[in-house]
Amino acid sequence: MAEAKAPVLIIGGGTIGCGWAAVFAAAGHPVQVYDPAPGTAARLDLVRQKALPVLERLGSARAGAAPPSHIARLDDVADGVTFVQEALPERLELKREVLAAVERHVPADAVIASSTSGLSPSDIQDALVHPERLVIGHPCNPPYLMPVVEICAGAKTDALAMDIADAVYSGIGKTVLRLKREMPGHLVNRLQAALWREAVYLAAEGVASVDDIEKAVTRGLAARWCVTGPTAIFHLAGGDAGLAKFFDDLGPEVEKWWASLGAPHLDAETRATLIEGVAQSLDLADPEALASLRDAQVPDILTLLSGTGSRSSSKHCKREEETC
Repeated sequence: MAEAKAPVLIIGGGTIGCGWAAVFAAAGHPVQVYDPAPGTAARLDLVRQKALPVLERLGSARAGAAPPSHIARLDDVADGVTFVQEALPERLELKREVLAAVERHVPADAVIASSTSGLSPSDIQDALVHPERLVIGHPCNPPYLMPVVEICAGAKTDALAMDIADAVYSGIGKTVLRLKREMPGHLVNRLQAALWREAVYLAAEGVASVDDIEKAVTRGLAARWCVTGPTAIFHLAGGDAGLAKFFDDLGPEVEKWWASLGAPHLDAETRATLIEGVAQSLDLADPEALASLRDAQVPDILTLLSGTGSRSSSKHCKREEETC
């Protein structure tokens, strides 16, 4: 018989909260989603229907797992909650206010993890009676599909809370990234924002179409990045001598590229350029179709990476010199 898992409370029944609920429930946790907004129960069911086939393909769904349930009052929180996953809108005061109320309805040792995309854990935890329990637990979107969760402590976070969060996320099959210190936007979003800033600049400057800029990433960068990250790419570009040779060969040129990178603003003209560029692309114009394609194809990529396509399984292959 499968081991019983502790109850989890999700705060917020939006897209992220419902995605989290699907993940935790599929892994065997009893899950409640607190959100007083009308329509939450229907959204929770809809997201679960989308998520479950993906989780099954990824091997992250336990047979016979109970679906998450919706509650509209904190008074209905189940006993014994050990982990709270907050997924409220990105407004600091809202998070502080709601989490202070939640804290009164869960055990004092329950860890509270915020899904915030970039707010400071120190700022959030200052509203709590037990600030030491607050951690950042930020998923990549959607939580039921993407494997990474980044965790981060605030100034008052206890090390044990970080360890518990790490264990909980690892227990539902997530890849956990631990930040050594807090930073606006955390880790994944900062890297994502840096690339998008240059993509926006290139589109605004008329260097290339939005469609071709997207393909430069999906066709030119993404396949290698699935196995080797941005530093490793240039390490390989140096051949057997690695980064040292790359720095000698192309270091000055890269610094010239850095110096020419743009700093665009999302003003009306730039927004219009991006919106029009998306509308003109056959691959981008329909968000629902794009999301369906993502959910259909990314599991195949993740499955490949967990097997023969992973870095660990190919680490003994002969390294070939590449260009950047």
